Amino acid sequence: MADLLQQIKPKVASIISQDSFKTWIEPIKFSGYKEGIFSVVVPNEFFKDWVIKNFEPILLAIIKDTVGQDVKMEYITAKEEKNGDIKKDFVVKKSTYNLFNPKYTFETFVVGSCNQFANAACLAVATNPGKTYNPLFIYGGVGLGKTHLLNAIGNFLIKHSGVSPEHICYITAEVFTNELINSLKYSKMDEFRNRFRKMDVLLIDDIQFIAGKDRTQEEFFHTFNTLYDNMKQVVVTCDKFPRDLENIEERLRSRFEWGLIADIQPPDIETKVAILNKKAEIENIQLPLDVAFYIASRAENSVRSLEGALIRIGAYASLHNTPIDIKLASEVMGHIIKEKNKEITIESIIKEVSSYFNIKSSDIKSNKRTKSIMLTRQIAIYLARKLTDSSLVDIGNKFGGKDHSTIIHSIKKIEEEIKWKSDLKTIVEKIETKLKSI
Repeated sequence: MADLLQQIKPKVASIISQDSFKTWIEPIKFSGYKEGIFSVVVPNEFFKDWVIKNFEPILLAIIKDTVGQDVKMEYITAKEEKNGDIKKDFVVKKSTYNLFNPKYTFETFVVGSCNQFANAACLAVATNPGKTYNPLFIYGGVGLGKTHLLNAIGNFLIKHSGVSPEHICYITAEVFTNELINSLKYSKMDEFRNRFRKMDVLLIDDIQFIAGKDRTQEEFFHTFNTLYDNMKQVVVTCDKFPRDLENIEERLRSRFEWGLIADIQPPDIETKVAILNKKAEIENIQLPLDVAFYIASRAENSVRSLEGALIRIGAYASLHNTPIDIKLASEVMGHIIKEKNKEITIESIIKEVSSYFNIKSSDIKSNKRTKSIMLTRQIAIYLARKLTDSSLVDIGNKFGGKDHSTIIHSIKKIEEEIKWKSDLKTIVEKIETKLKSI
C-alpha cells in the first residue's frame, strides 16, 4: 500500500498542474491501510481541508482504478502523527462501508433560528431512537447542514446509546441505489435486504436521488415498512418537502409524512458569523470579527460555502505567512466568486464538444457507434466527470441513458489515451480551456 501511493502520484501529476502537484500532492505520505481505510499523513489542517475539497475525488478515482475497489481516505496531520494523537473516533461501519465524520456532532452544529427545530428533532431521535419522531424527515437546500445532523445522530448513538455500531446505517440514496444494482447483478438480493432491514437505525441522505427509479423505490418502500413495523428509527433528508417531490411514488411520499417533518432554512447573517467563528475555532484560524462579517455578507447562504471560503482564506494566509484581514479576504473571495460564475454544466460540455468536432449534440447523446461519434462522446463524458460534480448515473442520463459501465469505460479510455496521444491531449485541453473561459 505504501508503494500504491507512489504509483498514483504520477497519475495525479498527469491530470493537474505541476504547481498544484508539487504544493498539494507531493508532500502527502503513506500512513497505513486497514478495512478499506487508506490513511495518509499531511502537513496540517489547512492542507488536509484543501486536499479533501480539491483533490480527493481524483485520488479516490485513481486508487480505485489501480486496486480495483473503493476505499475511504483518512487524513492525519504531521502533528497528530508526532504526538501519537491519531484519531480514534472514526467509526467503521462494516455493514455499509461508511464512516461517521467525527467533526459532525451536535456540539459542533451551530444552532440558529434557521435550524433550531431540525436540530432539536435530531437530538430527540438520537436520545430515544424508534420511539420519538419516527420517521424523521429533514428537508432543506444544498449545504445547509442536513448531512451534519445525520452524522451527529450516528456519533451520538455510538457514544451514548446501547445500539451496536453495526446496526446503525448511514448511507446516501445514491449508494443505496448502487448497492441494489450490484445485488441484482450478482443475485445477492437476500443479502441486500437483510443488511438494511436488520438495522436499528437507518439514516439515509438525499432521498430525492431515487426519483424515477422504480425498483429502488420499491425496495426502499419495503425496507421502510419492515423497520417502521419493528419500531426501528428511520431518518431521511431531502432537498424538498415530501409533497413537492416529483417521480416519487405516492405510497412513499405518504410514509415520509407519517412522522415529523423539519425544515432547515438558509442562515441569517448572525448565524453565518457564528458558523464561521465555530469553524475557525475548530481549525485554529485567527479570524477577526470584521472579516467574519465580510465573508458572511458575500458568501452564498449555505454552510458549505461559508466553510469553504474560510478554509481557502485560512490556507492562503498560512501559505503566505500573512495575517487575515479584509484585503486578503477580498482577494480570495473575489477568486471564489469568479470561479462560481464559470460553473460548467454537462449540457455546456456537450454543446462545446459538438461544436469543436462539427457534429450534432443529438449524435453525442445517441447510440450511434461510428468511430468519430464514439470518440467525441467519450471526450464529452470524460470532461463531464472532470469538470462537474455530477454522479456517474447523472452523467449517463444526460448522454441518452447510458449505463454505468459505459460511462466508466469512456472515462478510463480518454484518461489512458491522453497520456500517449499528444494530439488528443491538446484537443481535450483546448475544449477544457474554452469551457472555463465562457
